[in-house]
Amino acid sequence: MTDQRTLGSETAIERDVVVVGAGPAGLTAARALVAAGRTVAVLEARDRVGGRTWSRTVEGAFLELGGQWISPDQTELLALVDELGLGTYQRYREGESVYLAPDGARHTYTGSMFPAGESTIAEMERLVGILDGLVEQIGVAQPWAHPLARELDTVSFSSWLRAQSADEEACTNIGMFIAGAMLTKPSHAFSTLQAVLMAASAGSFSNLVDEDFILDRRVVGGMQSVSEAMAAELGEDVVFLDTPVRTIRWAGEGQTYAEHVPGTEVTVWSDRLTVRAKDVVVAVPPNLYSRISFEPPLPRLQHQMHQHQSLGLVIKVHAVYETPFWRAKGLSGTGFGAHELCQEVYDNTNHEDPRGTLVGFVSDEKADAVLALPAEERRRLILESLARYLGEEALEPVVYYESDFGSEEWTRGAYAASYDLGGLHRYGAHQATPVGPIRWACSDLAAEGYQHVDGALRQGRAAADGIRAGSLTGAGR
Repeated sequence: MTDQRTLGSETAIERDVVVVGAGPAGLTAARALVAAGRTVAVLEARDRVGGRTWSRTVEGAFLELGGQWISPDQTELLALVDELGLGTYQRYREGESVYLAPDGARHTYTGSMFPAGESTIAEMERLVGILDGLVEQIGVAQPWAHPLARELDTVSFSSWLRAQSADEEACTNIGMFIAGAMLTKPSHAFSTLQAVLMAASAGSFSNLVDEDFILDRRVVGGMQSVSEAMAAELGEDVVFLDTPVRTIRWAGEGQTYAEHVPGTEVTVWSDRLTVRAKDVVVAVPPNLYSRISFEPPLPRLQHQMHQHQSLGLVIKVHAVYETPFWRAKGLSGTGFGAHELCQEVYDNTNHEDPRGTLVGFVSDEKADAVLALPAEERRRLILESLARYLGEEALEPVVYYESDFGSEEWTRGAYAASYDLGGLHRYGAHQATPVGPIRWACSDLAAEGYQHVDGALRQGRAAADGIRAGSLTGAGR
């Protein structure tokens, strides 16, 4: 028997704007447009809002499976959290941190610099200074436009670091902050310009390597509650779940985006709804653009650009214990080891929770290796890695869970998209440019707050502002 499926709804609903994706970017765009008097439909493929922010209770433990932290410079997010009446609390950071050296030696320390030996520390500080200088020189808004852009974009971050220093430990440690910790790709897989943008998005490389800055605080009730509050405010007649968008059509055969006239009808087909509108905001990461059929097809530049953007890979490990045992040892729960399976470990205990939670991260090639293993073997190796930081008590959590957004149908990686070698200077200037009635909004395209919720909010607001400005002036896009 043939499985026949019908796309869309028998009767189309009418809206001014369709937003594809109910993550922080899409919901922010919808919220701004509704406040400006527009009618909006937000179509979300998943059965929940929040995108790459997601909280779940697993075996009685509240876990933030996706993005969760706020840094002091993320003013857009901080303002929204306050506006929505949500609370925040600081990450626990009292006591000593742990550094695991390349030879496996365990060192405790305080402050922001690893106890890696006098000469290596000096080299790390020198490399941080060079990168801070590049950030100041190149900036965050248009790194592709700087005279150094092509030079820096055609050399991998790994090669660039080793051209600056012969200290392998220093190069590996500095590389980890961008590679495993942020872009979740090996440092040979992305360019130095991409690394500079990552640092510039946080204000400086110094800010990026300071975990007390970049991982400052969390939202009481989890980061997903920000999206949940926005969706509740918009209402069920605006936000539609389990509604993957399949096709966006705005014109007939033979027409091009250059001929688009603002106000031309757009039809969006999803699995459950057909929506007619005048504008569309595609608020999903670039690796998912190809899941949508565009009629007419997107221009050649878009097709090429999207093939040079990809998400990285990371396993976010959650281990819950009866008590935060590391605190009694005078440890903060923070640990770093570039050669460890878990390169980063943090105290991730929930607000006013008597139990203790650790979060660790297994990135890029290390994630490839352990994901090929049986689940029990993977768990054993990861917990042994946590134990090397904090002690044998880490081997026996009462709850253990691995977040794997790489296997999520509507995510397919983490934390955000970045360009392959040479892609940022080649395509960066075009990544957020509207195409006819279609605008793009996601943290992957942000300047400030790149790959964070703060950047998603900024992108959502920018898309809404662009639609409002276009309709007010009647100008083309």
